Amino acid sequence: MRISTRAQSIAPFFAMEFGRRAAELEAQGHHVVKLSLGEPDFGAPPAVRRALQTVSEGGRLPYTSALGVHALRRAIAGFYETAHGLRLDPERVVVTAGASAALLLLTAAVVEPGDEVLVGDPSYPCNRQFLQSFGARVRLVPTGAATRFQLDVAALRQHWSDATRGVMVATPSNPTGTSVPADELAALCAWARERGAWRLVDEIYLELSDADAAGRAPQTVLAHDPDALVVNSFSKYFGMTGWRLGWCVVPEAMVPVMERLAQNYYICPSTPAQLAALECFTPESLAVCEARRLELAGRRSLALEGLARIGLAVPVPPDGAFYVYFHVRPTGLDAMRFCERALEEAHVALTPGRDFGRSGADAHVRLSYAASREELAEGIARLGRFMERLGTARR
Repeated sequence: MRISTRAQSIAPFFAMEFGRRAAELEAQGHHVVKLSLGEPDFGAPPAVRRALQTVSEGGRLPYTSALGVHALRRAIAGFYETAHGLRLDPERVVVTAGASAALLLLTAAVVEPGDEVLVGDPSYPCNRQFLQSFGARVRLVPTGAATRFQLDVAALRQHWSDATRGVMVATPSNPTGTSVPADELAALCAWARERGAWRLVDEIYLELSDADAAGRAPQTVLAHDPDALVVNSFSKYFGMTGWRLGWCVVPEAMVPVMERLAQNYYICPSTPAQLAALECFTPESLAVCEARRLELAGRRSLALEGLARIGLAVPVPPDGAFYVYFHVRPTGLDAMRFCERALEEAHVALTPGRDFGRSGADAHVRLSYAASREELAEGIARLGRFMERLGTARR
């Protein structure tokens, strides 16, 4: 059977490959500390789990609207008002089968073959795979510590071309956990909008962000760019990774387009997941999620302090999500070899920078602190002993 060029061009996702090897080691009886995958260990809030039991016992669960249950769309719009002070028409909210489905619909809606799209490097690899699958020419723009590993207006000016049709930004970002400052994001979006380009902003980790230097709470890009295309998810802040439920917010004129695409690509999001997710927006569940956000901030401190103690530098401390992007060149190993040896010798699973682009990829490794404090402390202790052995071998 002939395999398409599109399928063959997709590189393996190394986080998953290391996860597979970790599973093999566990099957051999080893305890592997998994700091490689971005999956919170909390699970869904208790009220959401109870709601799923009730829904599943209720019998028939029919298809919903392709755009999602209207009550859930209203609840999401209400969340924007509660969390961000933003009045949002629920009709602009499209509930999807995970944030990945939101990206699928959006790229299908706005990308023409040959369109150039600017994406920061490093960045989450699956985002650009969606763009390329619809024929976009993704232009990876190198970023570094000076811009918090994020795009800024200066980078747009330098890399913009007559073929540029869109910009994709994730804030906070995977793999670095860093955000674009609100004022810079507003300026970036304005610059692209003035040139007729769409702005796709991944806000999956937005609610897991710190306040900014002025003490302002995290703010959605929609507060200053109401026509931006925004992607979000129930997976991270609400801890519902396996439920495969997300949403996007689009301009009113795009809603019928999104509906037609969803009808044809997957009919509708999961009915039981949608009905249970209504409980995410109750005071009880939001209090649970806020407590978990604070717990993750504590784990971040543990990770940063531990990495500093064992001699692994973090060029830019994260201010959101649950990732730390640390530098490994002084160890004498590139990122891939560091991760391979850390897994085989210390039984700690990490993710090499090569998953996320080309710029600095061989010098950086991503650590996820979504694991428990106990696992995190154990993993850093093992890495410390691994670092000692590397130092001894070099002497």
